[in-house]
Amino acid sequence: MEPSDAKTRRAVKPVICYPDATLPKPDLALYQSARAGATLVDEITIPPRDARCFNAPAGHFFRISSIEGPQVGDLNLWNADNLAERFYSGKTRALHGTHISTGEQMWMSLPFLRPMATIVNDTLSWYGIDEFGGSVHDVIGTRCDPYTNNLLNGGQYHYCCHSNLTRALAAHTGLSLKDAEPHVHDVLNVFMCTGFTCNTGQYFMKTSLVRPGDFLEFFAEIPLLGALSACPGGDCSSEHSSDTAACHPLRVQVFKPTPTALKGW
Repeated sequence: MEPSDAKTRRAVKPVICYPDATLPKPDLALYQSARAGATLVDEITIPPRDARCFNAPAGHFFRISSIEGPQVGDLNLWNADNLAERFYSGKTRALHGTHISTGEQMWMSLPFLRPMATIVNDTLSWYGIDEFGGSVHDVIGTRCDPYTNNLLNGGQYHYCCHSNLTRALAAHTGLSLKDAEPHVHDVLNVFMCTGFTCNTGQYFMKTSLVRPGDFLEFFAEIPLLGALSACPGGDCSSEHSSDTAACHPLRVQVFKPTPTALKGW
C-alpha cells in the first residue's frame, strides 16, 4: 500500500554521485592538433557478424568507421601488456553518464582506474538525447551473448558479440577459447542508439542513425589491444542476435602522429 507521504518522497531532488568538476580533463586541443598530421599505419576490416583485434600503441589514434551501411559495433579494450587491465564500463558510466562522446574517456578497471582512451572526434555527437531518453555510444549494455539468448529464446546462437570477441581474442593472443573468454568484458556499444524506458526502466535500442562515413575516433592513452565485433543485429532496429538482420562491415584505422606533435603530453 502506498504511504501517505509517497508524493513527498518521490519529489526529493537527485544528487549526482560523482560530480565531475575535479575530474582531470584531457588536452583535447593538443590531441586534435596531433591528429591533423598523423599518418595511417594500420587498417582492419571487421566482417559482418564477426570480430577482429587490433593494436593501438600509446600516443596513437584509432578510428572506427561505418563503411557500407548502418552497423553497430561492440568494443573491448585491454592494456596490450596486461589483459587484467581492461575497460571498466560501469565506472565510465558513473563518471561520464550512460553515453560518451568527444572529450570523454574510457576508464580502466580497478585498482588501476586510469584513462585508457579519449574520444577526440564523434560525427554523431549532434544527436544528443532524444525524447525517449535515447543517445549514441552507450556504456549501459553488456553485449549480446549466447547465454542470455539461450535463457530467453532457448536457442544456440554463436555469432553474438560475446562469442565473436572471444574468438577474436583467442586467435590474436594464442589463448584457448576457454582461457580467452573470461577476459571478454562489458563493452562500449559504438554507434548504437539506446536508453532506458521511463515507465519500466528497461534497456531499449533504436535503429542506429550511423551512416557510411560516420566515425568515432580515439586517442590511446596507454598501449592498447582492442577487439571490435560487428554486431549480428546490424543497425539494431529489431533484434541483436540474428542471422537475418542486414549486417555490414566496420573499419578500424590506426594513425601515428609526428614525433613532435604530442610535446607536453
